Amino acid sequence: MKIAQIAPPWLAVPPKGYGGIEWVVALLADGLAERGHEVTLFATGDSVTKAKLEYVYEHAPGSGAILSPWSDTAHTLRAFRDADAFDVVHVHTPFSQVVAGAACAKPVVHTVHGEFNEASRAIYSQIPDAMTYVAISEAQRAFMPELAYGGVVYNGIDPARYPLRETKEDFLLFLGRTAPMKGLRRAVETARLTGDRLVIAVKAANALERNELESVSELFPNNIEVLGEISHEEKADLLGRAKAVLFPIDWPEPFGLVMTEANACGTPVIATPRGSVPEVVQEGENGWIVPVEGYAEAAAEKLQLLDQIDPVACRARVLECFSQDAMVTGYEKIYQDIV
Repeated sequence: MKIAQIAPPWLAVPPKGYGGIEWVVALLADGLAERGHEVTLFATGDSVTKAKLEYVYEHAPGSGAILSPWSDTAHTLRAFRDADAFDVVHVHTPFSQVVAGAACAKPVVHTVHGEFNEASRAIYSQIPDAMTYVAISEAQRAFMPELAYGGVVYNGIDPARYPLRETKEDFLLFLGRTAPMKGLRRAVETARLTGDRLVIAVKAANALERNELESVSELFPNNIEVLGEISHEEKADLLGRAKAVLFPIDWPEPFGLVMTEANACGTPVIATPRGSVPEVVQEGENGWIVPVEGYAEAAAEKLQLLDQIDPVACRARVLECFSQDAMVTGYEKIYQDIV
């Protein structure tokens, strides 16, 4: 098939640092190309891909340009200029991509990477069957089931970039933004209760997140190591060495890549039952699910059971359900069905 993949226009594919959607697009485009499809990736000129690369911007504008209507519109105009040349067009952001996709005569697939909220519902409710939607978890799809879904495809990772490590070190790990809904405070409370060393690698990108980090820092135990945004290599190293990853979110996150990244390294996750968590974490196999309220106490109990978790089993679940190969297969089937 001739397939167009239209990435967001703000960061390179794959991203140099932060960028979850960009990593998904990178792995998908490469995987499809490796399977013999004619893939054209519309991204920025500094992207690296096995597909044919087309772009408006030679260099990624960067995170400061995210949501810019100008770069978004210019990027979409270029991508849809020759839409008739493709069997299917796959868009990964809303805004102008969804508008153009709704008017496109060719089959269009749209992966909803973000949460459904009042703003997004105002768009999607007007075009519920104008294209084929893909949810990234059953939990996400349940928030707006009336859309014309082609299916659910979980975000995949490249397991080769997350080495398995069966021997763990004696520390807990928290990765993510410092927004209150991400649960940094609960992770810190857990470490204070258990006395475990805690390593946090966090990003405070706005005033709300900076305020939360400052507030939670008053609770930091002495045996905490605070890191900022880290490279992939540093992240994979920490994920592999940690004895457990704390994932105490309190919002319906459509899909938490941290969980699958940890499991790929053989590390269990102790998470709350929000969003996609029950679809990723299997009790006692690759982690545990505990309540939001009383998270610290419940997590402390599960930390006594870590020797029951087999790191090889953690990784095996990722290879089966959450790998690049599994993701590419899922999208390939959807493309074939609609074409």
